[in-house]
Amino acid sequence: MRNIKLSPSILSGDFTNLERDIRRLEEAGAELLHIDVMDGHFVPNITIGQPVVKAIKKKTKLPLDVHLMISNPDKYLQEFIDAGADYLSVHQETCKHLQRTLSFISKNKVKAGVALNPATPLDTIEYVLADTDFVLIMTVNPGFGGQVFIQSVLPKISQLDEIIKKHKYNTQIEVDGGINKDNIGEVVKRGASIIVAGAAVFQGDPKETIKILKRSFEA
Repeated sequence: MRNIKLSPSILSGDFTNLERDIRRLEEAGAELLHIDVMDGHFVPNITIGQPVVKAIKKKTKLPLDVHLMISNPDKYLQEFIDAGADYLSVHQETCKHLQRTLSFISKNKVKAGVALNPATPLDTIEYVLADTDFVLIMTVNPGFGGQVFIQSVLPKISQLDEIIKKHKYNTQIEVDGGINKDNIGEVVKRGASIIVAGAAVFQGDPKETIKILKRSFEA
């Protein structure tokens, strides 16, 4: 069976008590910590930058899963790598030379990921899958937390899983957007091995909600 990792998104946490929330996630058994970086240009929201990522890195041993929802990500790759990203994903929609971008991330000993918006087809990234550690499938339109899961994206997860198996790539599938106890099992069934959840984790006690989410996909 695949090793399924839960990567809670701090976007839905309490930004005045991030360290407290990170401790709760650690105690609850989260495997990664998802950090959404938004620039107000590629997506209609502004969140945090590399100084906050660097500060978080000093407060946790959880690997940092940094998702760059920004225009011209190449300009900032080194800064986020130096800040402590362990996983670093860029959007296909923002990269003119995607293979070069992913290669740069990998050469810095960081797991390289490419993210796809719901409307972006898989054939736009097939040529880089051999150079990609993970693909982040968005199941909401990026920019805000707490959105409703887009059911029509589910077949894309299955199709990507088939492509990976056919070519025997080592690429993992990450899924982000509207994940909760009612759909996490289906997402895992379709082939995802890294699951991002934000609102579903922080809507109650993270310790309890993470247990519920894990039971939902382990059932």
